[in-house]
Amino acid sequence: MTAPNHFRVENCSIERTLAILGEKWTFLVLREAFNGVRRFADMQAGTGAPRQVLSARLAKLVEEGLLRKVPYREPGSRRRDEYRLTEKGLDLYPIMVSLMQWGDRYLTDSDGPPVILSHRDCGSPIGVHLRCADGHDVPSARAVTPEPGPGARRLAS
Repeated sequence: MTAPNHFRVENCSIERTLAILGEKWTFLVLREAFNGVRRFADMQAGTGAPRQVLSARLAKLVEEGLLRKVPYREPGSRRRDEYRLTEKGLDLYPIMVSLMQWGDRYLTDSDGPPVILSHRDCGSPIGVHLRCADGHDVPSARAVTPEPGPGARRLAS
């Protein structure tokens, strides 16, 4: 096997994901969306984001297909848009839970985590766990071997 560092990384999936998500306000907007917040004013209150920053983040998430705009109109008011997660956006949930788990483990106040996630059907706590395709638990990065995938591009010799 060729060492992973013998491959170019311009098509790196992590880098491409960070080009969309790699900013604090984006994750806070997504947190609000996952918590059922849909309207601009409510997102602004929940995130504390400046109006222009929130507007830019929402536009980027819509452009990237993670959120979609849905028009609504309060009686006597002008038409506005709500922001709802798309399937592509919903697929980010494990990332959000992983970030939360890490923060709960290393950054929580002595009172404990501010939010506990539980399975709606049974009430048990949820978490993200890595498992291989054969069903074995993967306890840490030390148990993983990175190998070139079908999209890997070799460095010029």
